[in-house]
Amino acid sequence: MSPGREADISRAFVSMASSLAKGYDVVELLEELTTDCARLLDVATAGLLLADARGVLHLVAASSEATRMLEILQLQRQDGPCLDCYRTATPVSVDDLEDAADRWPVFVPAALAAGFASVHALPMRLRDSTLGALGLFGTHVGALNDDDLVLGQGLADVASVALLQDRAAADSAVVREQLQNALNSRVVLEQAKGVLAQLGNLQMDEAFAAMRGYARAHQLALSAVAQGIVARSLLAQTVLDHASARRTTR
Repeated sequence: MSPGREADISRAFVSMASSLAKGYDVVELLEELTTDCARLLDVATAGLLLADARGVLHLVAASSEATRMLEILQLQRQDGPCLDCYRTATPVSVDDLEDAADRWPVFVPAALAAGFASVHALPMRLRDSTLGALGLFGTHVGALNDDDLVLGQGLADVASVALLQDRAAADSAVVREQLQNALNSRVVLEQAKGVLAQLGNLQMDEAFAAMRGYARAHQLALSAVAQGIVARSLLAQTVLDHASARRTTR
């Protein structure tokens, strides 16, 4: 492992540990998880699904808009590797998506059309409970090596602990409440992204980057910025102007 990659891995785990110690914004933590996976593992993008109290999966984070759309497709059509991973609580790896066309007749053509060639899904878990699934999407055919699989599962496991870090998290009612809060925050985030995208004539990835940049610059929780935009207590134009100013000064 190169010193640079080793340092990047250390920073990812240190960031999660810091979140545990200082408190964190659930949406941003999970978005960072998908970003870290795409950056540190031999994959192009990542997406994360979490289950609600009824065991129904919902999208909570994605490192790209293409991944977001694929994860939503899996949920809508009940067809894909992340669903299988969640149902079995075991990793799912497909080195060549074309070989899985019969297994996932809806997902595979859509993934291939989006430019993906391989997929791997890892369970989000806490002790005996499976909370969701982390999807890893590659643009070339091939297996993830053992080190990447271990690292990906480790990131997913730490994020699961961070998600349910409350001292009462062993109580199933508290677990359900915390997961529902994460899901609710994601809904608001998507609404805010839509507002920014429409007003600023932006792609959804660009709208998210603008919102996250504003949150970090003002030391605000990402979910708080999203809530402000949706509730109109924070003008969407203010966020767009901030993003424009940042681009101008670079």
